[in-house]
Amino acid sequence: MRQCGDCQLCCKLLPVSSLGKGAGVRCRYQKTGKGCLVYHKAGMPTECALWTCRWLVNNHTADLSRPDRSHYVLDVVPDHITMLNNETGAREAVQAVQIWVDPSFPNAHRDPALRRYLERRAEENIVGLVRWDDQRGAVIFPPALSADRRWHEVESNLSGKAHSLDETVAALGGEVINVVMAD
Repeated sequence: MRQCGDCQLCCKLLPVSSLGKGAGVRCRYQKTGKGCLVYHKAGMPTECALWTCRWLVNNHTADLSRPDRSHYVLDVVPDHITMLNNETGAREAVQAVQIWVDPSFPNAHRDPALRRYLERRAEENIVGLVRWDDQRGAVIFPPALSADRRWHEVESNLSGKAHSLDETVAALGGEVINVVMAD
């Protein structure tokens, strides 16, 4: 079973709305060599308590390096993009795996092991959504999802807000189930 060890990259890369912490900004509660000062304590943000990275749960990530070594974190929470067919005007929601990339290493998403992971996910019609911060991102289309069978990176300014899990589930045609957790 994998463990975080000294890795605390998620504390820098992921946004935590309840703390007013943006993506790509180190959390004020994260202390190098000590970890989170409020983890497992009263008042800890729910999104921190429930979140984990794909590398930790080994969700198809056996050949990826630990996030602090690869300079990116794969989010277990999916997102989606909306593709527009220029000929018909039809819109289609496509599931995306979120890849939070350390802004100090902006090309980390070109890691060959990550590209192999994205090729496997393309078999499920899933693209990569690179996020450097709250505003800048790129969609990565593996060869299996492009007409010319080549890699494509389409940079974009993001809306400033990630979709909620409920929004993503609804966009992809699933049923939203509300879960209430007891204290």
